[in-house]
Amino acid sequence: MQLKFKKTYKFAIKTALYLTCLIMLLMSVFLYFFYTVNLPLLIAFAILAYVFSFMVIQFRVERFIYRRVKKIYDDLTLLESSNFSSDSINTDMGTLTQEIDKFARDKKLEIETLKVREQYRKEFFGNVSHELKTPLFTVQGYILTLLDGAMDDEKIRKKYLERASKGVERLVYIVNDLDMITKLEIGDLSLNIETFDIVKLVRNVFDMFEMRANEKKITLTFDIEYPKPIMVQADRERIQQVLINLIVNSIKYGREKGTTEISIEKLIKNKVIVRITDNGIGIGKAHLSRLFERFYRVDKSGSRAEGGSGLGLSIVKHIIEAHHEKIYVESEFGVGSEFSFTLEKAE
Repeated sequence: MQLKFKKTYKFAIKTALYLTCLIMLLMSVFLYFFYTVNLPLLIAFAILAYVFSFMVIQFRVERFIYRRVKKIYDDLTLLESSNFSSDSINTDMGTLTQEIDKFARDKKLEIETLKVREQYRKEFFGNVSHELKTPLFTVQGYILTLLDGAMDDEKIRKKYLERASKGVERLVYIVNDLDMITKLEIGDLSLNIETFDIVKLVRNVFDMFEMRANEKKITLTFDIEYPKPIMVQADRERIQQVLINLIVNSIKYGREKGTTEISIEKLIKNKVIVRITDNGIGIGKAHLSRLFERFYRVDKSGSRAEGGSGLGLSIVKHIIEAHHEKIYVESEFGVGSEFSFTLEKAE
């Protein structure tokens, strides 16, 4: 960024005029008392005095302000010293004031952003520690119990090994989800874009979780009948994972004898929007802005009791954004939630 001040000479013009008037007044008084007043010579002298005063004042003011402005910019690290030229700069400080105000606003915003990131980092590491610690301690507890002599009892040995195995599975699940999010964030996870029927994919996911939904007597359904395929272009496997995560959450936090409904609507510009709506417990407005953060839980105790890695919604968001699409959420506590995302419609 190069420092460029608007060339205004108001200060020098006015100051030179004042000095010239003073000099001419003194000169006129001197000539009046000691010499004959020569009006043309007096006018010529006035012009010369004015020009000389203007040049000296303007030069000195430019150098004076230039040095201090340069020092301020160097101190604020707005500009490198090499970016300054020897051109004259403006004596009006308005431009400098605007630059400093802008710098102060930018720095304030930067500091606030760093504070938010630092808080997020602390929460993230705390959550990772907690999520990994719980299954690790569970596995460790069962193994230590077996080593202390419980392995001699065949029934207890089998029972504890099965529970330890579930703890290991949970660890693997969390690590795999973290690995996927990392790859999505750095763009290392390639997408296999293909054309497929989104209606058929939703039916497949319904079939996968029909028994789980029946345990809570939750109905998995479409809003209407879709007799014709709706073809979209996306990574089929990743979109299936998005649907799985959203439907599993809907079942997990759904009401007994509730409903999870999916609708697929056509939008303009070759887009479709998939909506997953339920009449579950809903989410408070205070939590909506952080809902897609890694490990963020609305109800920490209840969520952990239900299981899961705490990464499902974060993975959903990253997958949708990797497709350059949008995901939305609307929810009201005690009423239900609606998650929706867009996909590109196939020609």
